[in-house]
Parts: sequence; structure tokens; C-alpha cells
Amino acid sequence: MPSLNIVLVEPEIPQNTGNIARTCAVTGAALHLVGPMGFRPDDKKLRHAGLDYWRYLSLFQYDSLSAFFQKNTGNFFFFSTKAQLRHSDPVYPDGCYLFFGKESAGLPEELLVRHPERCVRIPMLGGARSLNLANSLAIGTFEVLRQWDYPALECRGELRNYDWAAAKAEFPESEYL
Repeated sequence: MPSLNIVLVEPEIPQNTGNIARTCAVTGAALHLVGPMGFRPDDKKLRHAGLDYWRYLSLFQYDSLSAFFQKNTGNFFFFSTKAQLRHSDPVYPDGCYLFFGKESAGLPEELLVRHPERCVRIPMLGGARSLNLANSLAIGTFEVLRQWDYPALECRGELRNYDWAAAKAEFPESEYL
């Protein structure tokens, strides 16, 4: 399975980070937390938001961006409302890293200005500040996985009380409308 890395730079809200951890756990993406963070790793809100998905998560922590870059190299993509490219424009390679900044300020502009061809934006209406961090991360993650044709992910679900094939015969399509 190709590998995807999610990098949160100085996250501030534990509930967002917990939701992001859950998204990473169910997609197989590794989560890299870059400090300083606005909460402690043992924060009750963080653990609660991630529910029981923590055991499925590959989690890495760094004290700073420089510590992160000392240990990691690769294809980096920086998600920002300040970017000129759409998040769906790049072709994301195996092993890539998607960076997301803190809720109050995003990624440092000095990082963005050095990599304009790797900065991407999720389109939205003008005048709005930004999407929620956890939502932005989910959009970016699933764009990469869509490009990779959802490797190793289950793409079909089953009903609890019905069988899809039997339900189709039992309920003609006209009854659904």
C-alpha cells in the first residue's frame, strides 16, 4: 500500500487533532505532530475526539519544524488559504507529506514562499476565512487517496438489516423516490 503522511504544524485545538487522528487511522495515513502544540498529548479532549482509533494510528511527534525536517525528506505539499494552486492540481506521489498549519494562523508564510509550486488551496467562496482544520485535512487526504484509487480501503459497505441484492428485488426503484 502506498504511504501517506499528514503533518500538523503547531495544532491548537485538541478536538481537531483527535478528529484528524481518527481520519488518519481509518485511511492508513501516518500522523506527524509538530510542536509546540496548544495542548498536551495526554489531553482528555484529544483522546476523546479520537475515540478508540488511537491503536490504529502511526503517530510521530517533533518539537519543531526544524526537528521534523531533520528527520524527514520527500514530496511536501502545503495546504493554505494563501496558495495559488488548487488541491486537486498536483499528482501526489507515494510517500508524500500533506502539511496543515495551526487553526489561528495556518502555516508559516516563510515556509510557503519557499515552495510556491507545492502550496495548494481548497477552493471556497471569497471573503470566508477558512474551513475547519479537520475538514480541510479530510478533503486533502481523500483527494490523494482518490488519485491512488483508494488502495487497501474498503470501497463497498453492507447493510445491517438487509442484503443489497435481496433489497433490490424487494423494493423496486420507484419505491425509493
